Amino acid sequence: MSVKKIFPKIGLRNFKTAIAATLCALLYALIDRNPTFACIGAVFAMNTDLHTSWETGGNRLWGTMIGGFTGMLFFYLYNELPLIFPNNQAMSELFFLFIGIMVMIVVSQIFHVNGAIPSGSVVFYIVMLNTPENQYISYALNRMLDTGIGVILSIFVNIALPRELFAYFSTKKHLSDRLESLEREREMLLRDLESFERLKNRRYDIDSL
Repeated sequence: MSVKKIFPKIGLRNFKTAIAATLCALLYALIDRNPTFACIGAVFAMNTDLHTSWETGGNRLWGTMIGGFTGMLFFYLYNELPLIFPNNQAMSELFFLFIGIMVMIVVSQIFHVNGAIPSGSVVFYIVMLNTPENQYISYALNRMLDTGIGVILSIFVNIALPRELFAYFSTKKHLSDRLESLEREREMLLRDLESFERLKNRRYDIDSL
């Protein structure tokens, strides 16, 4: 089995994804900030062409905003209305998780961004389940900012390195390789023709004798 069959080639999308995520990490290193969500946003937004990147990146950004605001709302309600299940904190939490995720999905459907539901769900549950009580607002807002930066950097990379540019250079290289191949074939044919002419002349000399 050849190496090419074992290891897939590194395509343009692979290359651009690495560039976008690395740019996010570099930018955040300069401002001493955690780049996790920016890198994730960049990866989600990267696609084969600019139109698809706008769509997937937009879904990621919409999901982060809807999930973040929904998470903030229900986190606030959960802390301000503990008397729904006064003797059972776990049941209160489950109640707000149940209602909150349905609200988040409905809001996504209202805005016609069903593709935002997975990323929105992730942010919603992180805000609800993994955020300190006094930081849930700043956490959600920071995630929206980080995701937006990641999406913007990813789209910028897609604009700077469009698929058409890669196709142009690939076609140019293919044509160059083909011309070289044709040139080699021409040289071989010329050599064969010269050999044939020498053989023909030698035979003529023998017949003359």
